[in-house]
Amino acid sequence: MELTASDPDDAAGFYAGLFGWQVEGDRFLLDGNAVAGIGRTRPERSEGWLTYLAAPDLQTTITDVTNAYGRQLTWPEERHGARTAVMADASGAMFGLWQAAGFAGAQLRGEPGTMEWSDLITDDVTAATRFYGSVFGWTLTQEFGSSEWLSEAHDSVAGLITGRYDVRWQPSFQVADTTEAIDRCAGLGGRVISGPVEMGLGSYVEMVDPHGAPFAVTAPVHRPVELNVAYNDIIGMELTYGG
Repeated sequence: MELTASDPDDAAGFYAGLFGWQVEGDRFLLDGNAVAGIGRTRPERSEGWLTYLAAPDLQTTITDVTNAYGRQLTWPEERHGARTAVMADASGAMFGLWQAAGFAGAQLRGEPGTMEWSDLITDDVTAATRFYGSVFGWTLTQEFGSSEWLSEAHDSVAGLITGRYDVRWQPSFQVADTTEAIDRCAGLGGRVISGPVEMGLGSYVEMVDPHGAPFAVTAPVHRPVELNVAYNDIIGMELTYGG
């Protein structure tokens, strides 16, 4: 994930208060580990969050994107530890391609303040399935009541949301508690668009930062687990001790 902002310093203050991030160069850090990128808005990069997808061979993937009726929005760029390009899918949703060259991306996952997920928002599911299947080999499936993209190795890599009359990629970051995150967001000048709602196995809230960049936060929903063992299941079980 990478945020572009017209005022990166002000944007960094918001996310520092919300997630506890610090900034070093073009990266957001948490406990000294890179968790996202940050940069200034440019003519070819509008303000907001950009989701990057891994591209082992950048030029080959660019060709695959254009062959699938997507568009190349920027020329390949040499970055610190990577080579990148910004693309759009066949419906216009913008995303980045990331060819790692010593730096694979987020260095910390699975805890509050880190990238949790990214969802493609679109109502043209047929076009999205055709495009991402052709370029990345993804398939679409239903798990836990939500739509998920699976890689060729059948790993969950992203989600899909419909019914928004919009076409874009939206990042989601993990928090310990969505109610607390809502209060922090409001206190820092952001606002809540929707939620909290239960989505999959978590509580999900969509937000907008003070500069208008949409994103989401999610927290695990803890449910009690009941274990019932019938009496007949244990009859006949014996412990025998040898002497």
